[in-house]
Amino acid sequence: MIKDLEAAIGYKFKNITHLQRALTHSSYANEHWHDSLKSNERLEFLGDSVLGMVVAEFLFRSFPDRLEGDLTRMRADMVCEKSLAQIAQQLDLGKYLLLGHGEEQNGGRQRPSILSDAVEAVLAACFMDGGMAAAESFIRKFVLCKVPETKLHNEDYKTALQELVQQKKDQQISYQPVEEFGPDHDKTFVVEVKLNGAVVGKGKGSSKKRAEQDAARLAIEKLFPNK
Repeated sequence: MIKDLEAAIGYKFKNITHLQRALTHSSYANEHWHDSLKSNERLEFLGDSVLGMVVAEFLFRSFPDRLEGDLTRMRADMVCEKSLAQIAQQLDLGKYLLLGHGEEQNGGRQRPSILSDAVEAVLAACFMDGGMAAAESFIRKFVLCKVPETKLHNEDYKTALQELVQQKKDQQISYQPVEEFGPDHDKTFVVEVKLNGAVVGKGKGSSKKRAEQDAARLAIEKLFPNK
């Protein structure tokens, strides 16, 4: 079955243990070997660094007229959890993961955080097995083909909302947590954003900050539909 993943990646490993390690979640390593060093976490760390460097160089060379702030936001969007989880879905990576019983029962194969981490680990496995050429091939095929020049996944909606409402005087924005639910390892937070005391958006997220961003996004769509 792992050969199918190699075919999807477009790279044949000389040492398949690199790829097997990349697919091993810490929950599985802890349950079976009581050793988190056998999980994909170290590869994830390496993959994150390689990915950031290659994407930064690509953007620097491809957009000579963009300011540093624009390039930073573009890079952040290309390597954010949502973008990497989409790559994992494209590869059907979830079905290849080795998960502990708890993560398996709690839907770990579809969890964006686990999927995005696994993509970084697979990238690092390519790097360890075939050097920078193999890593860059993976990045070109799955990451650099999706350069965000318009709306960003990680756009700062809170700042955008603040700038829009401040076009009028005496506008007050506030954020209020109203609910949280789910198990400790997978909580969902609900936040309301108010404009001059009136609720204009209600967002959800895996953290209060993400819920606030979601609430701001919904508020912009409601108050400024043409933005």
